[in-house]
Amino acid sequence: MGVTLQLGSGRDWREERLWYAVQTRAKSEHIAAAGLRQFPEVEVFCPRLRFQRATARGPVWFVEALFPGYLFARFAAGQHLRAVSHSQAVTRLLQFGPDFAVLPDAAVAALRAEVGRDGVREIRVAPGPGDEVELASGPLRGFTGTVTRITSGEQRVRVLLEFLGQVREVEVAAHELRSEHPPQLAFA
Repeated sequence: MGVTLQLGSGRDWREERLWYAVQTRAKSEHIAAAGLRQFPEVEVFCPRLRFQRATARGPVWFVEALFPGYLFARFAAGQHLRAVSHSQAVTRLLQFGPDFAVLPDAAVAALRAEVGRDGVREIRVAPGPGDEVELASGPLRGFTGTVTRITSGEQRVRVLLEFLGQVREVEVAAHELRSEHPPQLAFA
């Protein structure tokens, strides 16, 4: 579904409040959302993911946009197109030829139901058996090995490591691992 900026398209898109896909600067979705929220007639939806990643200083929580470089804004284009297009951290409204990318209300409602009221969906990164991992903290930091099994409700993991010329199986906390391959995501 797109909205053409040509007169006589059948409906008055200028007065109708529609959900538009808004492109932002890289890693600036939250800045663009804050800027757009300053306009009372513009509704903003910027779904985000919250996840934990192993770092050298231990597990750290990160929050990133579900759709990197994009957010959604609902407004009447005739009144707010220019203000939205030139808002802080906004690069443009997504277009396909002369048509703006518009989302149906039902699609936005479904996304909102998935991410919850605050717009943030927490995910858990769960390594699986056979995954190659690196220990990111503790006395064995830097060692790599293969996950053999998950124990204790996905909070502990058994890993095969080569240590002092022998292969040993060690049990570590799942959040202490860094995976070299894209992990499977399990919604919390």
